Amino acid sequence: MANHKSALKRIRQNKKRRLRNRVRKTRIKNLIKGVESAVAEKSFDNAQAAFLAAQKYIDKIGRTPTLHRKTAARKVARLARLVNSLKAQEG
Repeated sequence: MANHKSALKRIRQNKKRRLRNRVRKTRIKNLIKGVESAVAEKSFDNAQAAFLAAQKYIDKIGRTPTLHRKTAARKVARLARLVNSLKAQEG
């Protein structure tokens, strides 16, 4: 265990950040699952709505240190391709 005041503060900060990051990453996973389930149901309108919500949140978290911006962009691109493939099947 750390003995210095600054090291103890760093431990507190890391714990707070770790919990915050875990909540954010879990929410991203759940939003992605929502898009995938809407696509599995072949419901383009629901998939589009779920995708827009996921995109907004993933882009927001991509601007923070929680998620690298290119990782966020990759996740959004994959979801967009999935939703667009559903639209192509409908048309």
